[in-house]
Amino acid sequence: VRLARTLPAAMLDAEQLRRVFVNLIENALEALANVEGERRITVATAHHPARGVLMVEIADSGQGIPRDALSHLFQPYFSTRGRGTGLGLAIVQRIIMDHGGHIRAEANHPRGAKFTIELLPASNV
Repeated sequence: VRLARTLPAAMLDAEQLRRVFVNLIENALEALANVEGERRITVATAHHPARGVLMVEIADSGQGIPRDALSHLFQPYFSTRGRGTGLGLAIVQRIIMDHGGHIRAEANHPRGAKFTIELLPASNV
């Protein structure tokens, strides 16, 4: 966990954001299930005043996301797993968008996945 020492206030629904973080961390834990060697989940926060955003990053050292799946990850009913509804990341994206932010997924080098959430501080809302 790498948390920024100070972050500006933000107008956020704590319960909805908890749902976002639980979903992303549960996905990361599942991605680590069959990985040998070091297993790591990193949560980091930062404030980028020049860009006017608060950032939360959740990364894992799991199996990663197939490149061809990246553009579909947030679509309802899309899943890279054999089980589940494929709604988790679609709901996550909707919650973040409802907060005026955005989320993106990318490869976490040397392996794994990284989700970056950018939200507006209260001064920018």
